[in-house]
Amino acid sequence: MHFKPIKAKKVYKEIVDQIRDMIQRGELKPGERLMAERDLAEQMQVGRPAVREAFRALEAMGMIEIRTGEGTFIRRADTQPFLENLTLLLMAENDTVKELLELRKIIEVESAGLAAVRHTAKDVKNMEGVLKRMETDLVAGELGDRADLQFHYAIAVGSGNTLLVKLLQTISETMQNGLQYAREKLYQAPGTPLRLLQEHQAICRAIKNGDVRGARQSMHEHLDRVEKALSK
Repeated sequence: MHFKPIKAKKVYKEIVDQIRDMIQRGELKPGERLMAERDLAEQMQVGRPAVREAFRALEAMGMIEIRTGEGTFIRRADTQPFLENLTLLLMAENDTVKELLELRKIIEVESAGLAAVRHTAKDVKNMEGVLKRMETDLVAGELGDRADLQFHYAIAVGSGNTLLVKLLQTISETMQNGLQYAREKLYQAPGTPLRLLQEHQAICRAIKNGDVRGARQSMHEHLDRVEKALSK
């Protein structure tokens, strides 16, 4: 952990920006303890009052937690209130279907791109396992729609971004409830389940091969077709 010397008029703001940037880059992780106020002031070459003021600002922003007698710690982001409010908003709006589909496309295209870079062997094994279950369902005469959702969730996990996973889960659940009838019609259309399986397999191959551009393009084309089908 290395902090830069501060040279500015509003010193505490520079301290806030530097610590916030380190949190966003992952250099300071949730639960990690910051160095003591005195040590931080010395390394940054600022006065202790400036560090104290910066800590108060960061605490108000919910980025750190000051525990009396223990020290100052990086807080874990609590996304649950945000996700709950988003779910209520999506349920309350009547004209958000098209926007939901567009939002899903925006999120999942980048999710596939990140998964192509960050995936582990376990992530790929999970994706391939889900696709195998989907294929088995189709052979058995079932729709494979549940495996479809699991596949997209597995890609989000492979992206390595926990916020993206939670956001996608919220959007998927809302869409599943609000578009149940349309989804059933989509899966019952002749040839659609097999086509969706093949599109998923193409996405999985691109991710496994580390093909960022191919993963994004395959996901975009897949979701574009789904969007057009559900919007009919």
